[in-house]
Amino acid sequence: MTVETIRFRNIVSVLPQASAVNPRPDQQRGSLKTKRELADPSDRLPKPDWIRVRAAIPTGRFRETKDIVRDHQLVTVCEEASCPNIGECWSKGTATFMIMGDKCTRRCRFCNVSTGRPDPLDQHEPERLAQTIALMKLNYVVITSVDRDDLRDGGAGHFVQCIQRIRALAPTTIIEILTPDFGGRLDLALDILGAAPPDVLNHNIETVPRLYKEARPGADFQNTLNLLQRFKERHPAIPTKSGLMVGLGETDDEILEVLRALREHRVDMLTIGQYLQPSGGHMPVLRYVHPDVFKMYADAAYQMGFKHAASGPMVRSSYYADEQARAVGIL
Repeated sequence: MTVETIRFRNIVSVLPQASAVNPRPDQQRGSLKTKRELADPSDRLPKPDWIRVRAAIPTGRFRETKDIVRDHQLVTVCEEASCPNIGECWSKGTATFMIMGDKCTRRCRFCNVSTGRPDPLDQHEPERLAQTIALMKLNYVVITSVDRDDLRDGGAGHFVQCIQRIRALAPTTIIEILTPDFGGRLDLALDILGAAPPDVLNHNIETVPRLYKEARPGADFQNTLNLLQRFKERHPAIPTKSGLMVGLGETDDEILEVLRALREHRVDMLTIGQYLQPSGGHMPVLRYVHPDVFKMYADAAYQMGFKHAASGPMVRSSYYADEQARAVGIL
């Protein structure tokens, strides 16, 4: 039987032209979305041959997935972040959903998700999400969210409500959550998550510490490591996972140092992908990493003790997340 999955990916490394699906009427686009100074497009590096984006061809399955998303009033990161893999995933009947709204309280300079004052939490969202997962008979689901610094718990309680409803309506579904940093309130968030821990905890490191101030204002490199380690200390049997992108100006040595730091903090699974600039208002791509170098990252990761490492130009945090989980014995 073909394994159906729904993947909720991290909001990084995106292309503006990748989504051929019509945006929602209320979806921010272009300058309204980025609200940043535009860079000169002539300064962009030409894309190499190994960067391949599958066009979002509106097949029957593509439209079916779109209809399910609309009917259940759910938000997809596929659309909000202009994911380059939307055509492939939606045509397979999979989608990447984002809970707690479509407005983020952060303004990371690599990310294409809208920034602004978020709406109040939708108390019916966990039920709609669980109904969708049960309807699609999914074996594996990944749930991510925007940052919600306006909430005391950073949204941890809403994650728990979603997990509980999924387990009630789809008890055989494996659940991976890709979390924000909960505004640095780690102990509070982890206490709340303890009521219904996921099957996989994913929290992305995103980039090297030298670039945090520019790329991730409001985030802290050590907080990310602490979240991953403290969750592992509380739930040693649950795999932890993190991901980062390349092409923002980091060096290979810095990437390897980040991998070592992740392993020192007991992270089990790793994803590394190429950053793709969403618009002229986002950080530019400073290098396109060759596939051979991505293989070097993966080889180094396995030598360091990671249980699984997915590393390649088009790899994203929740892209084929079920296969990553299967590789470490979860499925």
